[in-house]
Amino acid sequence: MFSILARWGGEFDLETGKLAAQACALNLLAELSDAVDGDFSRVVRCVRMNGFVNVAPGFHDVPLVINGASELFVALFGDAGRHARTAIGVATLPGNAAVEVEAIFEVR
Repeated sequence: MFSILARWGGEFDLETGKLAAQACALNLLAELSDAVDGDFSRVVRCVRMNGFVNVAPGFHDVPLVINGASELFVALFGDAGRHARTAIGVATLPGNAAVEVEAIFEVR
């Protein structure tokens, strides 16, 4: 989770939101690295990603925020990084986090 205590569409702009989603994806990739013993060649594909964005009322660019994570997976894994995705705007997240990203990867 990105630990800025804020809502998107209020204090922060879209580009900052994308960077927050990217930071979440990097944290997720660190865990994935542990799961594959540092051997990313074992990653077959990213199957699914879910993104949650803590938003101010009226903020409608939730999918664009989550693009920060999606674009990172595609940049790192190519076509194997393309995935099914859900992007959801929420009123709050645990710890008042700004963004949360979860993913399912197929590995060898």
